[in-house]
Amino acid sequence: MLKVGLTGSIGSGKSTVARVFINLGVPVYIADIEAKKILNLPGVVAQVVELAGEDVRLSTGEIDRKQLAAKVFSNPAMLQSLNNIIHPRVRAHFNEWVIAHSGHAYVMQEAAILFESGAYKNFDKIIVVAAPLNERIERVMHRDKVTREDVMARVENQLPQEEKIKMADFVIMNSDRERALTRALEIHEQLKVLAAAKVI
Repeated sequence: MLKVGLTGSIGSGKSTVARVFINLGVPVYIADIEAKKILNLPGVVAQVVELAGEDVRLSTGEIDRKQLAAKVFSNPAMLQSLNNIIHPRVRAHFNEWVIAHSGHAYVMQEAAILFESGAYKNFDKIIVVAAPLNERIERVMHRDKVTREDVMARVENQLPQEEKIKMADFVIMNSDRERALTRALEIHEQLKVLAAAKVI
């Protein structure tokens, strides 16, 4: 079984591409969703509040992700500390999840910062979803109801798209939906062949 990482810069359309693979029957672990669950575990909440301040805790006891994001994306050191709290837990959970899905030719993890976190080293193949910067900014502004400046603060905390493309095994250009779908289907077929050939 192959482990495949699916990544791309903010607004590239990773989630849209992930849904294509889900529809093809591929188990896809959405790291962002799992990280949000982990963020609100009691022990993790305490660590995050200690790191970022009491004002990131809602009256419900959960973390105010918008408030937290506003703090960490303007403070690289705090962002790194937050990642050090969350990422090891996501990695451990993913490893358990892989075992539970071991009957498949390949499994996939969709994650925004596979390269930045160093997690890419744990995958057999990496797919990068890419799109022009202005298109990505517009998508995120519309999706998250945030300003261009907010989006750029996040962009600047990620590895440049060009660097991700250089490190990819496969690239899906996602500015044209039909072409992106066709490319995803091609990659799916190639991954099945590679998985069948892999010596376990």
